[in-house]
Amino acid sequence: MLVERWRALLADESGFTLPELLTSMAILLTIMAGFTGLLVSTSRAELNMNQRFQARTEAGLGLSRLRREVHCASLAAVGPSSPGTRATLTLDAACPTAGAGTTITWCTVANGTSRYGLWRYIGAACSGTGVKVADYLSTPTPFTYNAQSTASLATLSVLFDVNLTPVTHPESRFRIQDDLVLRNSTRT
Repeated sequence: MLVERWRALLADESGFTLPELLTSMAILLTIMAGFTGLLVSTSRAELNMNQRFQARTEAGLGLSRLRREVHCASLAAVGPSSPGTRATLTLDAACPTAGAGTTITWCTVANGTSRYGLWRYIGAACSGTGVKVADYLSTPTPFTYNAQSTASLATLSVLFDVNLTPVTHPESRFRIQDDLVLRNSTRT
């Protein structure tokens, strides 16, 4: 008896009515819209996190590279004012990144509204062929030079504020800060 009933139900070709079909499609569409919104939101958050990580990593590697050259330098200048948009270093022969007497200039260059890139140029100017070391700095003046004295060697203070959205979310910055000593400077 039960088997005959199942056969009768399976053989029935009446199907769904149009209102039943539309109702089930509306429910499915609502569920899929919510699920799609969740996936899009998650993808945007992941992309934002990856961009922040890359910007922070670039700034950290840029500071590491700058630190290596500052430790080799015998002379530094920050300009045009202090804190400045550029730091110019004169390297000694012991520096592996360039030859003796080579001048290297580190600059911040505008990449849009409140967004700056960190560039490294060979020479005393921020022009010509350079290498972009980091991006998404939110301040154009990261360098402050402190001249040597009888008590200390010369130092270059560096402050990188990294922020992907400095205008809309200024609170979401990441700060990298260090005081770099020019080991080859002399006490006066």
